[in-house]
Amino acid sequence: MQYSEGKLGRIFTLRLEDGERLPDVLEGFAGEQEIKAALVFFLGGAQHGSRVVVGPEAGKKTIVPLIHVLQGIQEVLAVGTIFPNEEGKPVMHLHAASGREGGATVGCTRAGVEVWLVGEVVILEILGTSGQRRQEGETGFELLQFS
Repeated sequence: MQYSEGKLGRIFTLRLEDGERLPDVLEGFAGEQEIKAALVFFLGGAQHGSRVVVGPEAGKKTIVPLIHVLQGIQEVLAVGTIFPNEEGKPVMHLHAASGREGGATVGCTRAGVEVWLVGEVVILEILGTSGQRRQEGETGFELLQFS
């Protein structure tokens, strides 16, 4: 286990507009506000055709993400983090649970989730943490590391 202690900084509340795309809009906001590390909560809707990563293909040495395309407008609840990558750019890792008519999907929003009408976000800035997303050789993922 690795860890770093931090303190609560600024608290942002956002209303995303219809058609804005996760994670792009929140990573852009984090860059504009110079947010280095944060906890992110999202509550709202996802447009038909939004995409989430629902796991890797099994049994592969090279990790190939499985992409699921959401069918119909879906209700969404998500939680994630923002930490800088090795170039200092804020990178969000946000997992979402979405559903419609009793069916549910859980996955990472990295593939692109477009907001449908409602997108409410709370960002809790974390100050003083040493977290950084660094490229990991075997998987190619930018994994959270602490110095």
